[in-house]
Amino acid sequence: MELRRVAITGIGTINPLGNSIQDYWDGLKNGVSGAGPLTRVESALHKTQFACEVKDFDPSLYMADRKEVRKNDLFTLYAFAAVQEAVKDSALDLNTINLDRAGVIWGAGIGGLNTFFEEVRNFDPANPKFNPFFIPKMIANIAGGMLSIRYGFRGPNFTTVSACASSNHAMIEAFNFIRYGKADLFITGGSEAAINDTGVGGFNSMRALSTRNDDPATASRPFDKDRDGFVMGEGSGALIFEEYEHAKARGARIYAEVIGGAMSADAYHMTAPDPDGKGAILVMNWALQDAGLTPADIDYINVHGTSTPLGDIAESQAILRCFGDHAYRLSISSTKSMTGHLLGAAGAVEAIACILALQHGIVPPTINHFTDDPDIDSGLDFTFNVAKKRDINVALSNTFGFGGHNASVIFKKANRD
Repeated sequence: MELRRVAITGIGTINPLGNSIQDYWDGLKNGVSGAGPLTRVESALHKTQFACEVKDFDPSLYMADRKEVRKNDLFTLYAFAAVQEAVKDSALDLNTINLDRAGVIWGAGIGGLNTFFEEVRNFDPANPKFNPFFIPKMIANIAGGMLSIRYGFRGPNFTTVSACASSNHAMIEAFNFIRYGKADLFITGGSEAAINDTGVGGFNSMRALSTRNDDPATASRPFDKDRDGFVMGEGSGALIFEEYEHAKARGARIYAEVIGGAMSADAYHMTAPDPDGKGAILVMNWALQDAGLTPADIDYINVHGTSTPLGDIAESQAILRCFGDHAYRLSISSTKSMTGHLLGAAGAVEAIACILALQHGIVPPTINHFTDDPDIDSGLDFTFNVAKKRDINVALSNTFGFGGHNASVIFKKANRD
């Protein structure tokens, strides 16, 4: 069976660096931090008092009916915002495509945490009433369902829930449906909105978050000796995946191609990475095999790089073992140093970073590096602090989630045909 090619014809995002692709790219290439003091968390008692929040979000720009806005959790509203930009960017004519062969595969690690928190906080045992939209607003699959309703896509529709790997898993599934001929195009990506008392308090109790309250902008320090945890982020990334010939036939602009993807498990621990990086090595090797590439074909890796003490070491060691000597010729960066960690939306937002890097020939930096970690090979090029110009033809994006879920996706610069 001949596999079909998969093009990316539209991208959209709302994230801590901006509410559009242009704002996001400007922030990335200039090394801007999206971190700042918490504005939507009520308790002043949390150990962490900052996050990478979305700024100046106006849901009425994406959903005019205020009643409809109230029926949706923030993670769904973020999804609407990013997808609206991606669909417009793709120049899709919804009146001419086959909606039966268009689907939505979306990622969310948590889903409607704000809705759940509000309902539980307001619960009165003496008068046990719930909002009739409580359950549909909260469930993780609702964003994908609402997107299919908005755009009339009747093809495959489901949500991948695998913690921080969720949207990479979503993109791999969309990629496979198209290349095996089961669909023509997908809305894919992910969204997350978990910055509230439960999200901050829960991750604080795990000692997963940075507590650098005196300087939030420098708190996310992937691969730095003094990193002390990740910084929570939020938002959404959306991509239009389209069968290559289908895209060409309608004269679509093609940003890049998806050429490989793989999944693996650490089978090690609930939250900690395998210290030997076994699952990470497997997933990168399998992604290369899926794309028909060798390690030497990769130019850039957008790493998971969360700024946690154990995770960054494990990933750097996995890259060395997977890529061998070529690891020292790679450009590597963690854009979480700027956006924070968007949890289930991280893979989608970082996929867009890879696509923009391919398009512009610029490697986004890993900001906030001050001190080398002796446990991390200093010969690796993490693109510390300043973006770098480089011709990038192939980029790999890693996401690793709690539960040991690993997913890697490979993107290739669009041909000039």
